[in-house]
Parts: sequence; C-alpha cells; structure tokens
Amino acid sequence: MKKIQIINGPNLNLLGRREPGVYGARPFDDYLADLRRRYPDVRIEYFQSNVEGELINCIHEVGFDCDGIILNAGAYTHTSIALQDAIRAVPAPVVEVHISNVHAREEYRHVSMIACACRGVICGFGLDSYRLALEGLLGWD
Repeated sequence: MKKIQIINGPNLNLLGRREPGVYGARPFDDYLADLRRRYPDVRIEYFQSNVEGELINCIHEVGFDCDGIILNAGAYTHTSIALQDAIRAVPAPVVEVHISNVHAREEYRHVSMIACACRGVICGFGLDSYRLALEGLLGWD
C-alpha cells in the first residue's frame, strides 16, 4: 500500500471559512474524507501547522518512509528557503500545490522558493489540486 503525506501550511486550517471566494466554502476535513474514500488502496496521512519549523519537522519525519508528499506551504511558499532545504534533504518526491491560481493573484505570489526542489507544481484547481497531485505521485515511477 502506498503512503502519501499531505502537509498544509499556515491558515489552511481555516479552509471553508477563510476567503471562500478564493479558497472555496468546503472544509478540508470533508475533502480529505472523500479523497480517502476515492483511494482506499492508498494510505493518506495529513498534517497541518501554522508554524514553519513544524512543517520542516514533518517533512523530516515522513520524507524517508513515504511514497510522496503533497505540500501546500501557503505563504511560506514565497519566503522559505528552509522548506526548500527540507524538501531537498529527503528522498520522497514532493508536489507543491495551491488551491488558487497563484499566478493570477498578487505579484509576490508568483514566486515560489520551493518549486525548484519539488517534482511538480499544481495550482488553480481548487481542492482538486490535491487529487491531481496524488494522481501524479501514484503514476510516477
């Protein structure tokens, strides 16, 4: 059974309530339950933190034992070389995801400090960005 770790960064604990016009009105826990039902042969683990160091610790803890990481680093995407270093430090492939199309938003969101260390980047498909990342990881050999 493949093991995929989803890691969500700052403010993503507020999905469903935070700026629904940008991020949608669905809570992430509801989406995660549907994703797990859709992929019963995949062990999908989940972690969320608003603290950069906790995200790094999670990558270190799971990045040697899982088959892939789906990372929505939130605003840390645009600022964190430390997250980039953590991604590079582990063998698990990482896919950067964003719910919104960051390239259609404020200019500072157009730059990712972590994309260069990731296997791929998916953005702009709402919560379905996570499923697309999962499909990419499952299809990677």
